[in-house]
Amino acid sequence: MTFRHCDLLNMIRLIGVEKKFGDQPVLQGIDLSIPVGKLTTIIGGSGSGKSVLLKHMIGLLQPDRGEVWVGDVEISRLSGMRLNDVRKRFAMLFQGAALFDSLSVFENVAFPLREKLRMKGPAVTRRVEEKLEEVGLAGMGHKFPAELSGGMRKRAGLARALVMEPEIILFDEPTTGLDPLLAKSIHDLIVTMQRRFGFTGVMVSHEIPEIFAISDWVAMLQNGKIVLMATAAEFQRTTDPEIHEFISVGGTVALPGSLVG
Repeated sequence: MTFRHCDLLNMIRLIGVEKKFGDQPVLQGIDLSIPVGKLTTIIGGSGSGKSVLLKHMIGLLQPDRGEVWVGDVEISRLSGMRLNDVRKRFAMLFQGAALFDSLSVFENVAFPLREKLRMKGPAVTRRVEEKLEEVGLAGMGHKFPAELSGGMRKRAGLARALVMEPEIILFDEPTTGLDPLLAKSIHDLIVTMQRRFGFTGVMVSHEIPEIFAISDWVAMLQNGKIVLMATAAEFQRTTDPEIHEFISVGGTVALPGSLVG
């Protein structure tokens, strides 16, 4: 494995992480460090386990073996309140934005403030309206998800992720289902927000080569392991023939070991 550690502090570290579903191995000894305050994108073949890897970072899945560190806390065997305390440092933007259809955009964005922080009244209104404006949805809080375009739903999901002012945001295929122009607008918005607020971002994406223009670091998952992690510029200069072919054809080439999403 080629792995280049950065000199920055690492927000998330996975050490020897293994995961099977039944008899099917998915993660087979993951070693990965996510640098603080940067945007790291994880790429790999369809079904290579990228989303499974992301779920380990936030404790939605526990590894069969190995360790998952968030800051100085090892979370792989935590549960209950101790795990929830760590999760308060995270937000997550899912593929479909995961909005509640029965709530307005305003109420969707306000939901975590009321449920997790127990915020009320004008403080909620100020925070929600601020985040909606930042993602380009000023004045849209009264609308319902069904009234929004795909791109607007993604923006609403990002506003809800940002409203908790998290240290870490996980993006699971945030541009799935969008045309190239809308996908670029969401990528640009993610970068703008990351630069403005300085959160640590981890994104799973199939958008190659677009991700090289927005990512600080890129890691590739293949055969259950991280086979290369480097800065975006260094990654594109790889001489590994399989990796080079994968990125040169836009991530459409089938790779060995691609079985689980």
